[in-house]
Amino acid sequence: MKKTDTPTTEVIEVPIDEKKEQSPTPPSLVNNADTDPSERYDDVYTDYIPNTIVSAEKEKKFYQFACQNKITLRVYILTNRIIRFRYALKGKFEKDFSYAINPAFKAKKVKSAFIELDQFYIIKTKELICKINKSNLSITIENKEGKTLSKNARFSARSTILKGLMDVRMTKKAFAKEQFLGLGDKSSSLNLRGETCVNWNTDSFAYGEGSYQLYRTIPFYYSLNKGLAYGIFMDNSHHSTFDFDSATKGETSFFTNGGEMNYYFIYGPELLSITQQYHQLTGVPELPPMWALGFHQCRWSYYPESRVREVAAEFRKREIPCDAIYLDIDYMDGYRCFTWNKKYFPDLKKMSDDLMDDGFSTIVMIDPGIKEDEDYFVYKDGIEKDMFCFRSDGNVMVGPVWPDECVFPDYTKPEVRDWWADLYEELYAKEGIAGFWNDMNEPAVFKVHAKTFPDDVLHDYDGQGGNHKKAHNIYGMQMTRATLAGLKKFQSEQRPFVLTRATYSGGQRYAAVWTGDNVATWEHLRLANRQCQRLSLSGFSFVGTDIGGFVDSPSPELMTRWVQMGIFHPFYRIHSMGNNVDGAAEVHDDVKAQEQNNRQDQEPWSFGEETAQYCKTAIELRYRLLPYLYTAFHENVKEGLPILQSLTFYDQTDKKLHGVERDFLFGKNILVSPVVEEGTKKQKVYLPKGDWYDFNTGKKYAGQKTASIKTPIDQIPFFVKAGTVLPLHPIRQHTKAPLEVLHLHIYPGNNTSQLYEDAGQGYDYQNGDYRLTIFESKLTAKQLTITTSIEGNYKAEYKSIQLHLHGINAKSISIGGKKVDSLEIKNMFKTLKIKI
Repeated sequence: MKKTDTPTTEVIEVPIDEKKEQSPTPPSLVNNADTDPSERYDDVYTDYIPNTIVSAEKEKKFYQFACQNKITLRVYILTNRIIRFRYALKGKFEKDFSYAINPAFKAKKVKSAFIELDQFYIIKTKELICKINKSNLSITIENKEGKTLSKNARFSARSTILKGLMDVRMTKKAFAKEQFLGLGDKSSSLNLRGETCVNWNTDSFAYGEGSYQLYRTIPFYYSLNKGLAYGIFMDNSHHSTFDFDSATKGETSFFTNGGEMNYYFIYGPELLSITQQYHQLTGVPELPPMWALGFHQCRWSYYPESRVREVAAEFRKREIPCDAIYLDIDYMDGYRCFTWNKKYFPDLKKMSDDLMDDGFSTIVMIDPGIKEDEDYFVYKDGIEKDMFCFRSDGNVMVGPVWPDECVFPDYTKPEVRDWWADLYEELYAKEGIAGFWNDMNEPAVFKVHAKTFPDDVLHDYDGQGGNHKKAHNIYGMQMTRATLAGLKKFQSEQRPFVLTRATYSGGQRYAAVWTGDNVATWEHLRLANRQCQRLSLSGFSFVGTDIGGFVDSPSPELMTRWVQMGIFHPFYRIHSMGNNVDGAAEVHDDVKAQEQNNRQDQEPWSFGEETAQYCKTAIELRYRLLPYLYTAFHENVKEGLPILQSLTFYDQTDKKLHGVERDFLFGKNILVSPVVEEGTKKQKVYLPKGDWYDFNTGKKYAGQKTASIKTPIDQIPFFVKAGTVLPLHPIRQHTKAPLEVLHLHIYPGNNTSQLYEDAGQGYDYQNGDYRLTIFESKLTAKQLTITTSIEGNYKAEYKSIQLHLHGINAKSISIGGKKVDSLEIKNMFKTLKIKI
């Protein structure tokens, strides 16, 4: 490097003979400084590249390998399929600490063999063979059959005098046909091959396709090659980059600008098995309250109270189901969190109670930016108790968000989280607010290009210490952790609802997510579809989008198709910017200038009566599907199964599914084919193995074939897997309304399906007050037999069960050996036989 050069993050890579998987011993340290001590440089860098292993030891919890130049590797065998790798530059490891890993996760006692060969050290489990090259610490992983999964994973790092550690990297071979999936909310194609993706939580207003720096950091991806899959989770909260062979050199890499290289290798070989193991590592959410799965209506902003009541009344008048109404930032008193504008909402408690009586839960926004105001109780108390973030010069971090001057709590400090939790008492326990929406928590800062804190802001990091480079990506996650703790503290008998924009891996334990400030275009409808699939596969199943687009106004057709697709997204909410174009333009340079009269509201009836009816029909279908969706949530919590799945995860051996992005699985037994192109009258759907029934027409289709499906504007195509017993509710205006009957739709075939039921609120289910019904369907040429097994003690409120038969002409029906004439029964059957 010349005296005037600026150091780059280019790592000196050591050539490796792939046949021998070894190389000449590299120098222990490489730097750009001349030997003349009188010379001065803009900066001096040092590259760390492992050389010959000089010691290998088996410790109680890990294997440790130290190189001649002190670079050290620890290998933890957590299960037969999960191996953790940690690297230390000079033999000294950081304290083992993670916000991502579920505190309940415990490594299993695994028998492993440790073998030394001439060129390698080998660690074997029942499922994996880990080969560590003695000459350069590179790692190759094979399955027990000896098939190579990951080849030549090489560690390197760079530090400089002025910047410190700035590049911590793993580089490994990318096989010719290897696919890469996952990585959270990225807006690119589902297969990330050829892409470079950045993880740095960013207020990404009106983002587009290929905008990789979005709201969340989930450094977890899947690899699929020749039918075998593994996952990589790099647990490092710094700014990170994942390069999936973007230079087409046959290499992929992941690297950060600080911290420790700490990653988990998770072997399938099935993709879904990796998802489940990742959930074991990072945790699952609690079961949400049933009302949170209903339809939600939001905009920036509903005020005053009369407007909120008007919107609620219109839903009930039109008999469009709805369970929640949101209050955006304008409900506050001058953007002061935990307050409300008494002029707009003179009696917040009465309004929220009245709405609740009519089936509406009230949800409000809370941001991290606390207005700098000596007379504001949150600011005053926080300053007195040192609750806010400080800069390295000892001053409190101050920056503009909605107020021009804000301070920000340090949620990485336990005392701050406790203090923040207590702030929810009045709104949640006294004023009747049912849920909270944590926004702007990347954290967002207006008016600066970086859109966030400077790096020199300091954080407690639960006693570990660190600057904002380290804490940025977990800031929103820790905010939601504190929020959830407050809700559980003040109404411990109720299941809480928290929604967040920013988070990190493991944040699914605390909050639901949505995809952020999208745009009312057909492109964004397609992005919403891909992002929700990807987030669900990355641990965040409770996910949705701003239906219709936050920015701009959708056409009636686009609005209809978005509301239809949203049926099958676990979080179901319309949200828009409303007429706040001028307000948005003040803080976002990329807002297009437009007149306010070009905007319109985005309630289901805002696009004419015909569109209102289409939206109503779609929302009614969502309410009918609630028992199926609630069961899928149970499967997510208990089994770690994602609620949304890309079709590759259904059958990774079927190459025709690998390029499918539009169609997806909703739960285990429904395949959705949303309409995502303007003017579509029909579309082709490739159905995976098994038989499938068109829900709208009842027609049966064979799997592994392409079907041509009509797409009338009032319907969304979706298919039910043969052998499924599909539970549906009658249409209700909200989830708190009485439930009189359960509908069971029977689709002949061989399959297993479930129905999970409980009170939909509270925690009695944890003490056995639930009912899990498992349906086993077996079809022969002459008879369909369905047997049930039931677990739990819950007694449902409905008085009857209505059976519906599809694709079958029944000669006779018997329940428990007795013939029946009616398809309406009083209690769940143990054995149902239908002669055909």
